[in-house]
Amino acid sequence: MDIKSAEFVISNTDYLKCPDSKLPEYAFIGRSNVGKSSLINMLCNRKDLAMTSSKPGKTLLINHFLINNNWHLVDLPGYGYATAGKKMRDQLQEIIESYILHREQLTCLFLLIDSRLEPQKIDLEFMEWLGENGVPFSIVFTKLDKLSHVKGIENIRVYKEKLAEQWEELPPIFLTSSEKRTGRDEVLNYIDGISKDLK
Repeated sequence: MDIKSAEFVISNTDYLKCPDSKLPEYAFIGRSNVGKSSLINMLCNRKDLAMTSSKPGKTLLINHFLINNNWHLVDLPGYGYATAGKKMRDQLQEIIESYILHREQLTCLFLLIDSRLEPQKIDLEFMEWLGENGVPFSIVFTKLDKLSHVKGIENIRVYKEKLAEQWEELPPIFLTSSEKRTGRDEVLNYIDGISKDLK
């Protein structure tokens, strides 16, 4: 897929105020500091479409971007902010869960995982919740450029083994690096394939 246009549409905290359109939505989510904004910018060939920050927790809203005038990329708030107070964590959880469970246009959720880390309990529990609620999702491993090729492959293998303990069939998995633009074609072609099947 060739991205010819990518434009910001709206930010809000309520899924009921999301764009009133029938276009499919592909949402991106991950723990704080997983590299979500960098990945979105890389996918869209834009340096500053999604705001990146060295300070975790920048995305506190549901952000909609219109891509090629025929689908929405949705940047969701992250989860697992260690420094956030309970009230903010509860608010973010409500924003995230209400969108994921009730937004009819949500077509696929891309769950971002830092490839440098061993499987984290919070991510595994989130995947389990997605499975229990029948939410279609894919796993996107980020920051592959921060590891050697051998270490990266080993970390992914260990992660797949851990997932296999819970899942009979693993979701689609993508390996990415925003720095090296690794995985861009694979993710975009996957989105394109789903969108074509919807027509």
